[in-house]
Parts: sequence; structure tokens; C-alpha cells
Amino acid sequence: MLFGSKKILGLDIGSSTIKIAELEVGRNGAQLNYFGFLPMPQGAVGGGDFTNTQMVADAIRTLHGQSKGNSKDIAVGMWGTSVIVKKIAMPRVEKKLIQQQIRWEAEQYIPFDPNEISLAYHLLPGGGSPDTQDLLLIAAQNAMVNQYRQIISGAGLKLAILDVSGFALANAFELNYGKLTGQTVALINIGSAVTNFVVVHDGEVIFSRDIPFGGSNFTTEIHKEMGLTTPEAEALKLSAVMGNEVPEQVHSILNAVNENMVEEIRNSFDFFSASNAGYAINRAYYTGGSATMPNLISRASQVSNLPFDQINPFARVRPGRSLNSNYLQQIAPFASVVIGLAARKAKE
Repeated sequence: MLFGSKKILGLDIGSSTIKIAELEVGRNGAQLNYFGFLPMPQGAVGGGDFTNTQMVADAIRTLHGQSKGNSKDIAVGMWGTSVIVKKIAMPRVEKKLIQQQIRWEAEQYIPFDPNEISLAYHLLPGGGSPDTQDLLLIAAQNAMVNQYRQIISGAGLKLAILDVSGFALANAFELNYGKLTGQTVALINIGSAVTNFVVVHDGEVIFSRDIPFGGSNFTTEIHKEMGLTTPEAEALKLSAVMGNEVPEQVHSILNAVNENMVEEIRNSFDFFSASNAGYAINRAYYTGGSATMPNLISRASQVSNLPFDQINPFARVRPGRSLNSNYLQQIAPFASVVIGLAARKAKE
């Protein structure tokens, strides 16, 4: 899963930043040769969707040019409401027949027009009963798949792997922590507009959903409640995160949004438990730039009654010649998804 000779560049197209990474994975471990990022161009993304694919493509072309990477093969992760991952049980059939039956099974579970989706699946080992088998069903709306293709080709690159951001998060976790045998853990990546919530059991993803909530919600509430411009609201939020003195109203707003965010996370835990009887989450691991919001992680741990540990996407990744350990420490909160994508291999 994690070893391959052909180089793939990981590309994480977030709502606020675009990140690219080149990772060399071999029998002697993993080495990060390059990491770069650019802000998402203003007006290119809105409401979790691409509103100007050409602007995104141009930014990626610039970022790839800065990397001076030889490879043009890209692994990119999809996120948001246009992609759904669902664990289902279907009648046990020969493996070669699953692909034929999967579309009919999908119509029962996926709230998209069956004629307008792309489907994939991952068979879960050891699941099901003598008559059924468990698998993860992945459905993506074709319109969004085509947008990713247009963006990558518009940047002069080749789309080698179209992944799901939640799966990439799990891939980065496995790369650094291995498969935790006998454990069921939650992985939470709190981004700007979306939070990836993934559950892994025995090293296999068994649950993945994207929560449409992130750091931008804090900025939006400060902007609305205090009558400030969005840049002013963002500056106040960042000042509070860094522990600088800010008006008391800012703390009140952040605490209120914190509670909403924690409620969303708790709902995800509850939804997983209700739909996956027999699995009990042992602990949670978190990452993401917006995980630094004051009291957010401590409240999530308190409400879920679980220990929360921070993911280090470089725990088993050494810096390349042009990088150093201090830089890896600085970018670690933002890098898990792109590292998971960069660890993929062609044709995977």
C-alpha cells in the first residue's frame, strides 16, 4: 500500500490553501523531499465548491513550478458533500462479480442520481456473515470528478489518482503509526471549511464523513457579530489563537462556535456508533490548522469521553536535504492529508 517506485506528487486542494508534497517511500523509511503551499485564490472556492476552476488550475501550475519536481503525476483528494463513503453489507458473491452488482446496491444507499455518479468500493476483510460481505462504497458526483480532472489538466499535470481526503488522512496515519491491531480509532482533521472524520479499525477505514464546519466558521461569526470586515475578523481570531490580548467579545464568540463544533464532532461519534454496532472507539487523533482554536480539542475530548492525541505526520518521515526538522514541526498541523496522498503509488 505504501511502497512504490514511480513518484506521485500529493496535492491537497483545500478551501483556503493548496499544498503539494513529494515523498520518497522505500524500505528504509520515508523522506519528504519537498513541501509547498499557496493560498487559494480569492473567489475560486465558495460554499465548499469550486467557483472558478481556471483560477485553481493556475495556482496549482504556479505551485508545481516552484517545486521544480520532475513528476507531473498527481494524487489529489476529494472532499465535501459531492462524495459519500458508506459501509454496506451486500450478498456474498465472487469477487469478480462485485463490480457488476455494486451499482444496484448503491441505488439503495446513495442520495445521488445513479446515472450521474462514479462508483468505487473497498472490500473489508473479515466482515459480514456467511451470506453477506462488508465493503466501503465510495460514490462521487461526476460533475465534481470532472472538475478535478479539468483543474489538474488545466495545470498541465496528469491526474494519476483521485482519492478521498479522509482515506489520505488514514494513509498518513498508517505511514507514521502503523496498523493498530485490535484498536478502533477516530481521526479528525479540522480544516478551514470542512472537517474530515474517519474511523479506522485494525488499519482499515470503516467510516468516513466530511463535516461542513471548520475554522472559517469562527471568522464568519466574528465578522457578523462585531460588524468587521472578514480580514479584520480573521486577524482577531488569529490573535486569540496566539494568546494575544483581544476584546472579551471575541472570546465569547469563539467559545460559542466551539460548542457548535464540538456538537458536530459528538454527532459524528454518535452516528458511527449507531451504524456500526460492535465497534467501540478507543481514542481519537486530531490534526488540521483549525485544531489550534482555544479549548476546542479539550472540549471535544471531554464531551466524547475519549483521549485526544495530536497526529504527527512526520513521526516516521525524515526531512530531505533542503528541509530540516524544525520546518517539519511548523508545517505538521497542515500536512497530514497531503502526506497521505504523496504516499500513494501509481495504479493504486
